[in-house]
Amino acid sequence: MGLKSPEVAGEPKNIFRIHLGLFLAELMCIPAFAFEMYRALSGNMLSWAYVVEWPALGIYAIYMWKKMLREERGQVKVKRSKGPEDDTRLEQWNAYLASIHQSDQPVTPDNREV
Repeated sequence: MGLKSPEVAGEPKNIFRIHLGLFLAELMCIPAFAFEMYRALSGNMLSWAYVVEWPALGIYAIYMWKKMLREERGQVKVKRSKGPEDDTRLEQWNAYLASIHQSDQPVTPDNREV
């Protein structure tokens, strides 16, 4: 009636969590960058490494945010096989697995060899 399926009802919750994760990551990276910049300008040479590191982590958080949103919304691109040789190798592998599966059947009273 008025109930949504678990997939539809859970989607906004997961998207909210993804947005919250980005917000918290940026909330941590921006002040850390400002703090390390202040320290670097005050003469602490080691802080220059952190001045580069914190924006890099912030950019990585944005990259992961976009990737996770695409996955959550089902917009992931499907990779195609590279060529027909991959298909023939896959068919050979599947035939091999099928032969192993047939020869590895459990012995029951109905299919027992006499």
